[in-house]
Amino acid sequence: MERILIKNGILCTMAEDEDYRKGDILIEDGKIKAIADSLDDDGAKIIDASSYYVMPGLVDAHTHIGLFDFNASASVDDANEMTDPVTAGVDARYGVNPKAREFEVCYRNGITTLLITPGSGNVFCGQAFAAKTYGDNIFDMTLKAPCAVKIALGGNPKNTYGDMKRLPMTRMGVAQVLWETFRKAKQYLEDKESGKNPAYDADMEGIIPALKGEIPCKIHCTQYDMLTAIEVATAFGVHFSLEHAWGATDYLDEIVESGCDVCYGPIATYRCPGERRKIDVEAVKLLDDRGVNVAIITDSPILSEESLYHHIGEAVREGLSQKRAMRMVTINPARIIGAEERIGSLEIGKDADIILVKGKLGLDTDAEVQCTIIDGKIVYEKS
Repeated sequence: MERILIKNGILCTMAEDEDYRKGDILIEDGKIKAIADSLDDDGAKIIDASSYYVMPGLVDAHTHIGLFDFNASASVDDANEMTDPVTAGVDARYGVNPKAREFEVCYRNGITTLLITPGSGNVFCGQAFAAKTYGDNIFDMTLKAPCAVKIALGGNPKNTYGDMKRLPMTRMGVAQVLWETFRKAKQYLEDKESGKNPAYDADMEGIIPALKGEIPCKIHCTQYDMLTAIEVATAFGVHFSLEHAWGATDYLDEIVESGCDVCYGPIATYRCPGERRKIDVEAVKLLDDRGVNVAIITDSPILSEESLYHHIGEAVREGLSQKRAMRMVTINPARIIGAEERIGSLEIGKDADIILVKGKLGLDTDAEVQCTIIDGKIVYEKS
């Protein structure tokens, strides 16, 4: 793999307490080899980044790309195994079409990593994973699997099983499934550890990593369902993130006290009766001010991938600094994914996922990605 030397860029490393500065970056074997005010390497391909902002590739911590396909003559849903409220054992990788056009849209717009999650039709929906956006084999593209157990509260599972006239058709029923499944998984784990050798259960096996603290639960919930998520997750000692989290301003104290992460959005969704009646964009700043690790998400392809730019801008419009907003699409989601040692900031030894941007995302309406590098390979250059 060729060496690449990015020269004279305005570096936005997203490392702690480091401001924008002029500098160079050397890429070798797919990794960031060196960062300095000035570097030379006679054998490297030179990219002149003068007047461009150089930053880590963007990370979207909640998408369904490749699982939903709205581009075919008939829409495809491989995101929801809606045959039982508990399908924690299904793995989203096996439903993803790596040829889905949205992957290319992502890297052309500087999004280099996605967390791809099952949909929200069930209470326990399945296994989410992280993938790079460039490639043609989803297993080769995978960065980490699994990243989380996807759980959904509220209207989605309620409507799925309400239409079938079976549990759970109310929020009470959803909570019961949540409690009982965690209890069953805890007992299953205890039996395994004590040598009782319970009969293999794929769904219980899927929940065990969360109970052991190896991966978090991603819990789709809004408004007062967030209190249910906090209560149950805390009772079983699992780390978790609140997904979507519309209405979070009503429960700031509870969210902060729980120590959870928040994947907020999509910000650009419309207000309507039900779960989306309180789209409180100001929540991202209020939560960030109080030390919560917040990521901004698109829920793509529900919203387009490039709408991430608009989300950053809306957060800034609500008073968040542009630098803090950029953390919500780089290092913060990298931490939620559990891959911050590889992505999310420009640091020596990390994956060379780097973008060059003309203008400041979130501030300049004409800001545009000029070049995208993933794992040290140039995958897009603006012509």
